[in-house]
Amino acid sequence: MDCGSSSFVARTAAAASSSSSSSSSSSSFLLPVSNPKERLSLPFRVQQRPRGFVSRPVKFAIRSCHDPFHLPLRKRASVARSAVTESPVGVTDLPRAKLLRLVEEFRSMPESIERVKRLLEYAALLPPLPDSDRVPHNRVMGCTAQVWLAVEMDTDGRMRFAADSDSEITKGFCSCLLWVLDGASPEEVLDLKTDDMAELNVGLPGRAHSRANTWHNVLISMQKRTKAIVAEREGKPPFEPFPSLVITADELVAEGSYAEAQAKFLSPDEVKVQELVNVLKEKRIGVVAHFYMDPEVQGVLTAAQKHWPHIHISDSLVMADSAVKMAEAGCQYITVLGVDFMSENVRAILDQAGYGEVGVYRMSDERIGCSLADAAAGPTYMSFLKSASGSRPALHVIYINTSLETKAHAHELVPTVTCTSSNVVPTILQAFAQIPELNVWYGPDSYMGANIAELFCQMSSMTDEEIAEIHPGHDRNSIRSLLSRLHYYQDGACIVHDLFGNEVVRKIHEGYSDAFLTAHFEVPGEMFSLAMEAKRRGMGVVGSTQNILDFIKQRLQESLDRGVDEHLQFVLGTESGMITSIVAAVRALLRPSTDYSYRRSKVSVEIVFPVSSDSLSRTSCGSNENDLLSVVPGVSTGEGCSIHGGCASCPYMKMNSLASLLSVCHHLPDTKNALVNYEAGRFNATTELGNQVAELGCEPILHMRQFQKNGKLPEKLVHQILHQSSNGRI
Repeated sequence: MDCGSSSFVARTAAAASSSSSSSSSSSSFLLPVSNPKERLSLPFRVQQRPRGFVSRPVKFAIRSCHDPFHLPLRKRASVARSAVTESPVGVTDLPRAKLLRLVEEFRSMPESIERVKRLLEYAALLPPLPDSDRVPHNRVMGCTAQVWLAVEMDTDGRMRFAADSDSEITKGFCSCLLWVLDGASPEEVLDLKTDDMAELNVGLPGRAHSRANTWHNVLISMQKRTKAIVAEREGKPPFEPFPSLVITADELVAEGSYAEAQAKFLSPDEVKVQELVNVLKEKRIGVVAHFYMDPEVQGVLTAAQKHWPHIHISDSLVMADSAVKMAEAGCQYITVLGVDFMSENVRAILDQAGYGEVGVYRMSDERIGCSLADAAAGPTYMSFLKSASGSRPALHVIYINTSLETKAHAHELVPTVTCTSSNVVPTILQAFAQIPELNVWYGPDSYMGANIAELFCQMSSMTDEEIAEIHPGHDRNSIRSLLSRLHYYQDGACIVHDLFGNEVVRKIHEGYSDAFLTAHFEVPGEMFSLAMEAKRRGMGVVGSTQNILDFIKQRLQESLDRGVDEHLQFVLGTESGMITSIVAAVRALLRPSTDYSYRRSKVSVEIVFPVSSDSLSRTSCGSNENDLLSVVPGVSTGEGCSIHGGCASCPYMKMNSLASLLSVCHHLPDTKNALVNYEAGRFNATTELGNQVAELGCEPILHMRQFQKNGKLPEKLVHQILHQSSNGRI
């Protein structure tokens, strides 16, 4: 988003003024007023017809048998002709002119109660939809109330819309939108942006309130259905959906072979579950696993959790903390299902907590790498940090998905704190608020860095009140001043999130623009922007894997509380390994309740996997020797991920197989040294300045823990930032 973009009113004023005389008179709907002395003000008022205007036989909202809105939708279109086609030649930009009049209408009312009353007046003028149109297929997702939208194209190629809601205020929103767009050309419908709707919220109670999102979500649904109708008229092939998994209270339905591969192990083999539980109990083994595990492993682990409490599936933030709790509870071994830096962190944190005798084991005797961690281990990243050390005061914020050795060397050059995708924004904002004139250097994930910069750019256009809701220590001036002092590394990316590129974004925009969009903070800018736009209208989340899971649970709970039949569709913009945790959480909420409203409503949740169906993900012949896998596992019958579209599997994470976990557990205790190459080793090396890698590498993690606990940077870190010596950290 351009930080200096102008408002919709400013962009539209010239066009509106040039055509206002004709556009104001060519309304698609002329509303009856019971008392001529109390006529509604703009936009719903009867205008004097200019010369050349062709009158119509019907008027919107005249409640009679001749009202086209009481006819089936396709018949209404043939009876009620659009003002666009009936107004004099030369009328342009009519929907935009109408929208400007709506903006002026609401801005002219100083009191919020007046605006609410006006919406209720408009709601009363909207004819109800027949029952045949009030069906689940016509529901608009994301609205607090139930909203139905019916869409067709008439014989003149104009779009015809009808809408209804069980909320009077929401019905008023719909009435206004229909006045703007009914009878418009497809191009005019698609030309409007959700940002244009923001001006309509000026002065309404709670500008970001969920009911105000109705403007946006109904418009998005109008546009999606318009594009589908146009494509059908042009003879284009039907939209080919991504694979998906539909979860109901009673069953799982997989659509597409990729989804079938993910769903295969959601009902795990009870024999394998029992085998794992028995060996974990017998040998007191704890398991910490990342969300991105293979679905077979996660299915078994999720089932085993019911019988053995020392199994934890999470994002990387709490894996080490969970391991400490397991050690405190008496576990003698910790198995880590993740990439190598995760097992390194677990080993180091256990040592710091005084549990050096507890064994920590990986799931392979080969390297379990991470493209993101590798990016931070090279000389290019060290050069980035040397530049940072010359800009005092400076703070290095490093993503936790890096090796302990990288954290140690970085901390020696520049005072460093780790972060995760869920706390990176609060960490950076707090640092800027706490230390004047601070320079923040973020790395190594280039996409996350660019997304943070874009987010702060968007914040610079918010009101002080909106910014304070995100961080109370900032306002518009402070956000604008920090933009030039935020630096991020531009040569590092996760291979999974790197593949949510242009093609997948185009397909999501085409077929899933009205769905809930979820995106990890590491995705490329195109996917980030799409999810951020959805987030602004209550239809998306951008954050960590845990943030994504919480968002899905929250939206499902809201649907259950409404007590109506509903289908919720979520695009999963992160690794597909999350599906096991999502299914478990959704099933728990969908279990039958004693509450009557829960029992009478049917709610389903669809998880969409934005993967490419064109190719398998293969490494190139010239890839380096550390690339262990040539094909992403878990992909069946030709579906997978490619550089041209979203990937949903991390090849390194999939090295953590169920067979490997069982093998490691059965070999413990390792009296024959069969697991030497599986152990998470301790760092005995020192840095250039003679500091212990294990000790120094843990300090940025401990700084993050203190920030998580107290909400501000710890005093020790602040002292390091303000008193950094010329040759590195003091």
